[in-house]
Amino acid sequence: MSQDIPTITRTEDLARFCEAAKLAPYVTVDTEFLRERTYWSKLCLIQLAIPPASTAKTGGGDAVLVDPLSEELSLEPLYDLFRHEATVKVFHAARQDLEIFYHDAKLFPTPLFDTQVAAMVCGFGEQVGYETLVRKIARADLDKSSRFTDWSRRPLSDAQAAYALADVTHLRVIYEFLSAELKKTGRDAWLAEELGVLEDPETYITRPEEAWLKVRTRTNSPRFLAILRELARFRESYAQARDIPRSRVYKDDAMIELASTKPLSEADLGKSRLLLREARKGDIANGILAAVKAGMDSKDLPQPKGDEPGKPGNAALSDLLRVLLKAKADAAGVAPKLIASSSELDALATGSRDLPALQGWRAEVFGQDALRLAAGEIALSAKGGAVRVVPVG
Repeated sequence: MSQDIPTITRTEDLARFCEAAKLAPYVTVDTEFLRERTYWSKLCLIQLAIPPASTAKTGGGDAVLVDPLSEELSLEPLYDLFRHEATVKVFHAARQDLEIFYHDAKLFPTPLFDTQVAAMVCGFGEQVGYETLVRKIARADLDKSSRFTDWSRRPLSDAQAAYALADVTHLRVIYEFLSAELKKTGRDAWLAEELGVLEDPETYITRPEEAWLKVRTRTNSPRFLAILRELARFRESYAQARDIPRSRVYKDDAMIELASTKPLSEADLGKSRLLLREARKGDIANGILAAVKAGMDSKDLPQPKGDEPGKPGNAALSDLLRVLLKAKADAAGVAPKLIASSSELDALATGSRDLPALQGWRAEVFGQDALRLAAGEIALSAKGGAVRVVPVG
């Protein structure tokens, strides 16, 4: 580790910093991890920072690195801080960080603030990057030369340590700015709604029986999808149990090939163009053949993704909803995709009503008028570059 940047490798030092952080209004948090060789992310480094005015008794300044690979360190003091509700825990693009902590300790930092989500609510665009916020809000530049570091290797160089620490020191300025903006605009409740998804355990649970839904395929044959479902189920279970990446079992393109060719023997697997050599025999081969047979025999055929029987699409209404969404998003100063996705608009046009775009703050900004448009109660009028809502009748 760097000699100049405070680095915590012992539990008692982490406890000292976390006790000081409990007296601060907020603590900024980031992690560095590896996932190339495992199913679950391997936590390699944690960065923490508190406001400079809150540095009393930290024993190491207002910003520190924490080395979770140290044998002398337990993360329980950090998890105790995460439970401490008087201190806001600030992340940027928190989902992967939270997944690590939830998998390790079954908890979420409370209360939570995600600057990427807050920036979208404040009009900075879709999934705005940390570097952009540093430049626009903190008026600083980031040295990205250490972006592709193997964070599991020790010692870290001074440049690597400085790069890691910058991810939480600039975050303090960004948090204070965005927090003030939310209070000024009265959109705190908007952010709270968005963070509800990040704080839901369901967000981080991957069920093997649902894994097929994330596989992109152009084939919608129910039998093909039944085989794909069983192949994806086996791959997910196998990868989770052995903590290896899904791609080490077989990649999506190989799985799609298997669902199409329906191999019945190891000899058939040997004819695959895309299957890894290691998957053509042994446990994986047996799992593939069992999955294909289960899919072939299944009487519970999945419905093609995106299909809703009895609900024909309405392309014209979908197009009008897109125009309305763009106009409403521009007026509210938020990214259109934060309000509704393209698939939601299509579902709305087919008659679906159980949609996020029709709930909470989204309903106020867009959903209520979207329903009125679908019911023929309003029309859209263009004048110059502006789109207006016009009552009908």
